[in-house]
Amino acid sequence: MRRGLVHVLAWLLATGAAVTLSWWGVHTVMAGTAYDPPRALPITAADTTTQRSKPLDSPTARPSPSKSPSTRPPTPTPARTPARGGSPSPAATATATATATGQVKAYYTDGGRAVFDLGPASATLVSATPGTGWSMQVWKTETWIRVEFGRGADRVSVFCTWHDGPPHVEVQTY
Repeated sequence: MRRGLVHVLAWLLATGAAVTLSWWGVHTVMAGTAYDPPRALPITAADTTTQRSKPLDSPTARPSPSKSPSTRPPTPTPARTPARGGSPSPAATATATATATGQVKAYYTDGGRAVFDLGPASATLVSATPGTGWSMQVWKTETWIRVEFGRGADRVSVFCTWHDGPPHVEVQTY
């Protein structure tokens, strides 16, 4: 009986040490990957749009969705171009809201949504959300931002450039 108790105690100590070491290692790695916190944008009186949400399946009480229609434009079908670097596609639609620093515009594509804060001489990426089944990659430099949505061989790129003037957004479908 005493021998079995010693084995259980040794197993508990070894398991506890392994779990502690694993947690410490993961915590150390994850602490080194800090991201900038999301930036809150000011709400203006002109920004009175609401979006209808789907009902939740959880039993938690939530406020009911607004009865007004959704302001999000329908996602159009893109025109495919045969080669990379093709001409801009009319596949994206944009909505805008004015802010103190510029104008926030959302570009809806088949691959997802990219939102930029367009100032007079530069731009910042507010958010980028891939659509269901799509992946996303973002590149940023001093004079441009590129958001690429991908699914299999399909690619949709949203380019925002401001190297030769005010920010300009272009959507390309490959």
